[in-house]
Amino acid sequence: MTVLDETAESGSEPADARGRVAELHALRQRAEQGPSEKATAAQHAKGKLTARERIALLLDEGSFREVEQLRRHRATGFGLEQKKPHTDGVITGWGTVEGRTVFVYAHDFRIFGGALGEAHAAKIHKIMDMAIAAGAPLVSLNDGAGARIQEGVSALAGYGGIFQRNTKASGVIPQISVMLGPCAGGAAYSPALTDFVFMVRETSQMFITGPDVVRAVTGEEISQNGLGGADVHAETSGVCHFAYDDEETCLAEVRYLLSLLPQNNRENPPAAEATDPADRRGDALLDLVPADGNRPYDMAKVIEELVDDGDYLEVHERWARNIICALARLDGQVVGIVANQPQSLAGVLDIEASEKAARFVQMCDAFNIPIVTLLDVPGFLPGVDQEHGGIIRHGAKLLYAYCNATVPRISLILRKAYGGAYIVMDSQSIGADLTYAWPTNEIAVMGAEGAANVIFRRQIAGADDPEAMRARMVKEYKAELMHPYYAAERGLVDDVVDPAETRQVLIDSLAMLRTKHADLPSRKHGNPPQ
Repeated sequence: MTVLDETAESGSEPADARGRVAELHALRQRAEQGPSEKATAAQHAKGKLTARERIALLLDEGSFREVEQLRRHRATGFGLEQKKPHTDGVITGWGTVEGRTVFVYAHDFRIFGGALGEAHAAKIHKIMDMAIAAGAPLVSLNDGAGARIQEGVSALAGYGGIFQRNTKASGVIPQISVMLGPCAGGAAYSPALTDFVFMVRETSQMFITGPDVVRAVTGEEISQNGLGGADVHAETSGVCHFAYDDEETCLAEVRYLLSLLPQNNRENPPAAEATDPADRRGDALLDLVPADGNRPYDMAKVIEELVDDGDYLEVHERWARNIICALARLDGQVVGIVANQPQSLAGVLDIEASEKAARFVQMCDAFNIPIVTLLDVPGFLPGVDQEHGGIIRHGAKLLYAYCNATVPRISLILRKAYGGAYIVMDSQSIGADLTYAWPTNEIAVMGAEGAANVIFRRQIAGADDPEAMRARMVKEYKAELMHPYYAAERGLVDDVVDPAETRQVLIDSLAMLRTKHADLPSRKHGNPPQ
């Protein structure tokens, strides 16, 4: 029973404004406390924080301003008229992260299991509209049981309104979904429409149809985490960009990500004061990358050596590991880095790597983040599975993303860059603003061994010693077409640089490109490969 109910039953009303204010504070206190201590204890027993505890961790202390705290549903039937808690199971409002405005909504699992009803959805719609109008990021803290069955189609329509706003906000403001509990059925499509998805191991799951339905339809036995847990989506499906062991770490990383993103598509990412000298030499790079193209190495160590203080945030770290996508700073300015990872599948491009990098390039372009591409790619992954899985279509996604990007784009060829994969990885011919190479680079249609077998097939077959002839032809092909300065001589590489000076070269080049302006043709939108 609320204070208003108690006042009505007693037949008395507050005598003055002070009484009304006291009544307001009492209502707010009840709304903030939640349904009961028992419900709060049950939430904590699952290893989960309450919605308000999560908001407190996400936002700067004392900055949260709640919207529609006293809203309640109007539904009747199925016992709902007897239970009308304030907030209706979702907390909405805005605050700041490092002093910059951020909008947030958080499902309160203690109320109706965080399930979405008409009033619940209306609150989310309103805060999403406010975020779009204000031009500020939107963070959703998801912990809900899906649509509120008792409200029927009204609840389903509420999801449609969320999806429509997710799409409207796409590429306009950063949208971050933080999965802190279950998310099943149609509700899972909202996170999929946002820019980044965070998950917490053991406590968050996402799936369209749950284990019970899977068992009934296919006979397969699987747990909720096995079907849609954080590790599954971080490693197998690619739905999840970041996975952490606990909510505190997860929300701290959301804050860090926000510090690297602009408020909206009309602003640049926030610059930071650089403590790492721009002219710092990277002599370690001379030993990190072997000259032998067949020897693997860890591209992550190259990135650490180049960026400010060796600090970067890798996106989709555990999915499609043959390519790295990361946000970092160079001389205090945010950049997006796309890099082949020779330590995994030799750094080839395959279906998943192409999709991962394409989405990342599109995100960087949408939010004015310059792109630095580090190439060491032997080509696309061959195989029946790749061809039948649509490597042509999926590889074209990355090509389209680069060609469509208007932000500053710099590519650096560390070692090998072969075939179509070289073209796709932001070569000069598809619009890179500047292309650099190390003296160890090899740019060619294919590796020397394969090329020699094709070009000199007859000579090798007719030789007295085919192996000796093959070795000679490989050496000749390398000397003529794969030497480090071949591409530079033809203007396909702007400069061959000393690896130790790469950081300085990238910083100077990005500074020059900071005022770059490029227009796309007038059109409603493109039709990218799907």
